[in-house]
Amino acid sequence: MQIKLHRWAVADHGFRFDDVFNFVCDPAVLVMAFERVAGNRGARTAGVDGQRAADVQGSGVTAHLNRIRSALKAGTFRPLPVRERMIPKSGGKLRRLGIPTVTDRVVQAALKLVLEPIFEADFRPCSYGFRPNRRAHDAIAEIHLFGSQGYRWVLDADIEACFDRIEHAALMDRVRARVKDKRVLALVKAFLKAGIMTELGERNETTSGTPQGGVLSPLLANIALSVLDDFAAEQWSSVMTTRRDRERRRHRGLPTWRLVRYADDCAPRTQQEVSM
Repeated sequence: MQIKLHRWAVADHGFRFDDVFNFVCDPAVLVMAFERVAGNRGARTAGVDGQRAADVQGSGVTAHLNRIRSALKAGTFRPLPVRERMIPKSGGKLRRLGIPTVTDRVVQAALKLVLEPIFEADFRPCSYGFRPNRRAHDAIAEIHLFGSQGYRWVLDADIEACFDRIEHAALMDRVRARVKDKRVLALVKAFLKAGIMTELGERNETTSGTPQGGVLSPLLANIALSVLDDFAAEQWSSVMTTRRDRERRRHRGLPTWRLVRYADDCAPRTQQEVSM
């Protein structure tokens, strides 16, 4: 199923997928989704309902997945708020994690299984974070490669509170560009609007962002940030694509540059003294 979706997406980058909701509800997809959730190291952490993956395994996985499938097909599925967990970062700052319930994680994982091969067809090569068969070491190798090709500066950039500030309307527009199945779009939006249960027990609405900790959040972040990758690719193809273009920029005192992005961390390499 994933291979076919990816093949169709690659064949026509303007194609909008309809009737993919049935893939999300497919029993085999839900089984795979639960296996991935249960195999994740976060499986021992419960959401707001207090249930862990081991609890589902103890009470019967098949029955649990059947209930999820029935709720999805009937249109009665509603995600619960994510449980807030503040973890310390370097420098004394805190990072907010949102921990969904096991049920919500399974549905998110099913959505990811269906959506990822579609959007992977459009993602640029400069993006490395949270993508199949790509890792941080590959991004570092790319930066070293540019360094061997005459680039002299690395500009390290980080998008502040990226996951917390993604605009829902802009993100949904990017999703709609590839998916027109209203049931899938409604599910994605429901997870974005599910809310947060704070550590003090208060429920906060989520008007922006996609909480870190959710299975679907990294893919949604990449979809949102792909607009940055598209901009970098368009700049390269329009003003830096040929050797003459790059030499002209150098003589004018302008750099040529390439973007390497790992999630919300960017490291554009710039070249001012040596043209490529």
